Amino acid sequence: MPETRKWQVRWQSAQRSAQRTARDAADAAGRSARAAAGTVRQAWQDTPRHTQQTWRLTAVSAATGLTVALVAVAAAGPWDSGQRTAERAEAAVVDGSSGEHHAAEPDRPAPSAAPVLPALGVRPAAGTGRGAAPVPTGAGLADALAPLLKDPALGPLRTASVVDVAAGREVFGSGQGKAAIPASTVKLATAVAALSARGPEHRIDTSVVTAGKDRIVLVGGGDPTLTVRAPQPTAAEQPANLRTLADATARALKQRHLTTVHLGYDASAYSGPVEHPIGPNENLAPVTALMTDEARLDDSDHGPAPRDADPAGATARTFADLLHERGITVDGTPNGTKAPAHAQRLAAVHSLPLSSLVERMLTYSDNDIAEALARQAALGSGRPASFAGAAEAVHHALARQHLPLAGAVFKDGSGLDRDDKVSAALLSRLLLQAAAPDHPALRSVVTGLPVAAFTGTLSNRYTGQSAGAGAVRAKTGTLTGVNTLAGTVVDADGRLLVFSFMTTGTTDAAGAQRALDNLASAVANCGCR
Repeated sequence: MPETRKWQVRWQSAQRSAQRTARDAADAAGRSARAAAGTVRQAWQDTPRHTQQTWRLTAVSAATGLTVALVAVAAAGPWDSGQRTAERAEAAVVDGSSGEHHAAEPDRPAPSAAPVLPALGVRPAAGTGRGAAPVPTGAGLADALAPLLKDPALGPLRTASVVDVAAGREVFGSGQGKAAIPASTVKLATAVAALSARGPEHRIDTSVVTAGKDRIVLVGGGDPTLTVRAPQPTAAEQPANLRTLADATARALKQRHLTTVHLGYDASAYSGPVEHPIGPNENLAPVTALMTDEARLDDSDHGPAPRDADPAGATARTFADLLHERGITVDGTPNGTKAPAHAQRLAAVHSLPLSSLVERMLTYSDNDIAEALARQAALGSGRPASFAGAAEAVHHALARQHLPLAGAVFKDGSGLDRDDKVSAALLSRLLLQAAAPDHPALRSVVTGLPVAAFTGTLSNRYTGQSAGAGAVRAKTGTLTGVNTLAGTVVDADGRLLVFSFMTTGTTDAAGAQRALDNLASAVANCGCR
């Protein structure tokens, strides 16, 4: 063989050997990566839900802070004495829906945003973390907020409270102890009470039990998110579905060789009147322990909508139709009844955890979920699941946590009742409890807050406000002549603060909302010392 040919053969052999070595290395790396991913995935699944929520909040806060910082640097220009010299570009509105119906340089490294909440049980090391940022002073905050509290768009009663989370103390207050109408911000109290009474992992059952040889009863437990609609394929978590319950019930009946039954329904988990004191209203269905899709008569899933006057009966009739589709005949019309004590359970579906219900309630200001959660607080404390029993349970749960309840009145869980009364000090303290590392069970109160200019009831607000958009997370409250806002914000120095602003007697709802948004944005923009 010529010498040149020998070298060519050797070269090709070496190439093949190198390729085999590379493939083997890639396969080994792939196996290692898959094993590592499986370990991480299993660790995540084994992590308690409230810890997952905190990590999610940290990640979202960091991402939001990064976005805000990059846009601010590009659009706002230089800084002068701690104040931006130009406004940030208007933030994009992602979700235009509302749950209430009352009148960057690529070559530069991106800055990192500090997490809003540390991992549970982990205290910041000295010189780092949220507690290490400079503390705003009362005088500094007063200089920023007092002029804004004089906005003529605010009503005669205007109160404010700003609390430093790391220190756990109020750094600014104005009339903070006066009780005022909270509107939907009372949902913060409802959330804290329900989570305290039941725990964040509690799930609400809807079940079918036997009531004799050929009789069954559909029993409502008060799940406000029970649905009959097809599951959403993109949803990370699916609510309990009446179709799933019908599947399981039909299987159980056929195993008993029953294909014809009488159906009753039991909504006795709740007591007292089903109608809210404000009367029939598109903001709230009749409050009953058995309903599907919040008794909505349209395709909406939040916000105002026409409602069925008999949610429990309508749900039972729908369930009968579902059983028929699955080969089970329901003899006669379903009737209201009481399930026998210690009845045998045939099938059941379970709601999402209470923490998820709290998040949805706060994001969309969902009144139906709010009233259901108030009744969960009542049931968890051994009280009647009625308007009166729920009000007593909420007050009791907050009193046990030594929260400032002077003048507080809870007439409902949703804030639609104008006889509700709370102070700005109470709202800020509720948020302080929820944001504190030693209250992980309340974390969903913070994670459920809408993000200014981006989500839920704040999606259409804060547009054009460079400091507040994407940085403020807050619960809104709006009734005729009443405007409130309470939430969390990280100030310009990286300090986590909670705030509440309340006003009553307003005549310009849009102007009052802008005034409250300006107050929250001022806190976000403040390095007030």
